[in-house]
Amino acid sequence: MKHLYSAIMTLAAVSALSVGANAAIGADARIESAVHKSFVYRHYLKNDDIKVKSKDGVVVLTGSVSEDYHKTLANDAAAAQTGVSSVDDRLAVKAGGPAAGSDAWLIGKVKAVLLFHRSVSAVETTVDAKDGIVTLRGSAESTAQKDLTSEYAGDVDGVKSVDNELTVAKAPSRTRRAERGIDDASITAEVKLTLLFHRSTSALSTQVRTAHGVITLSGKAATAAEKDLAGKIAGDVKGAKSVTNDIRVE
Repeated sequence: MKHLYSAIMTLAAVSALSVGANAAIGADARIESAVHKSFVYRHYLKNDDIKVKSKDGVVVLTGSVSEDYHKTLANDAAAAQTGVSSVDDRLAVKAGGPAAGSDAWLIGKVKAVLLFHRSVSAVETTVDAKDGIVTLRGSAESTAQKDLTSEYAGDVDGVKSVDNELTVAKAPSRTRRAERGIDDASITAEVKLTLLFHRSTSALSTQVRTAHGVITLSGKAATAAEKDLAGKIAGDVKGAKSVTNDIRVE
């Protein structure tokens, strides 16, 4: 009888371990799928060679990306997924990319900032740079959008000044697409990178969380103006529904 009981308990323990292992495998598979299906990976990183592997919630990123900021974006979008405990970023940046601090590198940063913001049109804006002076060409839907495009570009870290040659179109552009299906992890990644690229918020110690499109900012700022600006920038990121600004002014 004792041997039978022992055998039953052993079988139950093995079954429990098997169920737990299968659950863990299933969770890792869901994480990998969620990362690949995220808006950031499907749109901004679609031309990069990124492999995603999750083990017990630890995500390992391998492969290569075309630019430095793609590494940051890939890391943040993976880290924000439900069930991820940490990210091991082993991504390499492909050789031949723009050197840090160069005009080409600066153009990439400005384009990324404009791409993430909903109130300006990255599609209708051409960005050039010479010795840190950025020139904007193309069209804007209004004078307010033209001015905001200049404001966002001018606040990118490394930009010395902006020459805004955008023309105000007589009719609204039809090239802009509605924001649909932007997942919370992608919104978080967009906000974090945008705050990093803006010189006015790059030094802030800001944590970002997103739930159902509602962004929560926490951390510290030196002034109320810095806090308010972080909230404004986050609220204009594509996919954002609203912002809860819990940043402390110290």
